[in-house]
Amino acid sequence: MRSFILRKNLTDSKGNPLPPGPSLRYAFLRRYPEKPLYKWAKKYGPIYSVWMGEQLFVVINDAAVARDLLVVHGSNFSSRWPYFMKNQTILGGGAITASPYNDTWRKHRKIAMWLLNSKAVDTYAGTIDYEAHMLARSLYEASLDGGSAVNPAYFAGRFALNNMLTLAFGIRTVSASEPLVAEAIRLGMEFMQLTGPWTNMIDFVKILQWLPTPSRASARKLHSDFLDVYGAMINQVKDRIDAGEEVPDCLVKTLLQCQHEEELSWKDMCFIVIAFTTGGVHSTSGIIEWFLALMPSHPHIQAKACEELDRVVGRHAWPTANDEMKLPYCRAIIKEVLRVHAPFWMGTPHCSDEDFVYNGYYIPKNTTVVLNVYALHHNEDRYPESSTFNPDRYLGDELSSSESAKQSNVLLRDHWAFGAGRRLCPGMIMAERELWMALSRLLWAFRFEEVPGEPISLDEYEGLSGRTPLPFRVKLQPRHENVRDILLERDEVSINVF
Repeated sequence: MRSFILRKNLTDSKGNPLPPGPSLRYAFLRRYPEKPLYKWAKKYGPIYSVWMGEQLFVVINDAAVARDLLVVHGSNFSSRWPYFMKNQTILGGGAITASPYNDTWRKHRKIAMWLLNSKAVDTYAGTIDYEAHMLARSLYEASLDGGSAVNPAYFAGRFALNNMLTLAFGIRTVSASEPLVAEAIRLGMEFMQLTGPWTNMIDFVKILQWLPTPSRASARKLHSDFLDVYGAMINQVKDRIDAGEEVPDCLVKTLLQCQHEEELSWKDMCFIVIAFTTGGVHSTSGIIEWFLALMPSHPHIQAKACEELDRVVGRHAWPTANDEMKLPYCRAIIKEVLRVHAPFWMGTPHCSDEDFVYNGYYIPKNTTVVLNVYALHHNEDRYPESSTFNPDRYLGDELSSSESAKQSNVLLRDHWAFGAGRRLCPGMIMAERELWMALSRLLWAFRFEEVPGEPISLDEYEGLSGRTPLPFRVKLQPRHENVRDILLERDEVSINVF
């Protein structure tokens, strides 16, 4: 963490000051920025301000403040500050995540919700079921019936990628070692490495944006790679449609059909697809990895989940979507993983469109407004012993995370992993379905053990924006004699694959 020059304190015409904050300006917060941000939250309270170079940030550390600013006054706090690396260079001002709060964003959001609302997600149930089966099966095969340790990263990535490929392109991959899997995961990881909201000096020191720095070159190349890879995949779907082939309903098919009506440019279509796949793959696969990293050090939690599964589902079949509400402890484990290892500790920052005064504090126009998910998830009043992984805290919570985000008492919300307000993650329902099918079946099938001499780090991670565990291996022991038969009862499909 580096600092330079004293902060400047602004007031509005009535003398209202900025929210309190550190006395210095900072160039960037490089590694694990949630730690100083959390420290400042404990010092300055539910809302504070910090200067990053010439850019003012206001940080929200309290659920009530999050409701007031991002929900009640969401019309003023739903835009995006134009980060040079992420928004301007890599995403070119496009994509749902990077667009300002304007008619273009509303159009893209509307298209996203056509494919991601609850009714639409119901139509993907067969795909999610199948991919969860293939995830468990491929891990079983790679582990040689429990005899060999496995690095789960590519298997989790393939599961999430295939769900997004089906949704976006109507296709899937067969092997975790296929080039498409590796390339998509590489692009997603590079994106997360380059786009931390606090970590790039080039975002906050404008003169650097004009210099030929390695960061700028990497961002430009990633922009080009995204367009090349995903543009080619869109063209393949278009060629199949033009040739009269039967193409399953999917995002690209929808975009091609409504391109003229919705006035979508080629880049619009590319970056809508990129937002779906990059966000959907990295965050979902990351949560699966964190789950597998956490379980070996919590055998008592595994045992409690297995007792519930054996009692409710039994050992001659495994859990389905219909079993979710009958398995409250398994649901609680998933919510607790999302709380302890949210995919994005800072969410994607919002931006104020106009000057605003909140509880006597002045928030100027074009201020970057950040939801401090780390501070919210470590609020001891809401989550006692917040650093402890304890699914019991969610027993009795019968709401889905998407339902919880809408309840009137925001202080009872289960977690904030999917953001808040009008920029709430549009893929929230899809992600919940994927995580339930994947993690409940892994709990049913395996006992998770650490590899002797290879401790799994739960305190460090990869990525400056979305984060995943450091590479690790885990032993997956089949829990009972029926696991093999259930896992091997279906064959891989071989159609519509790259």
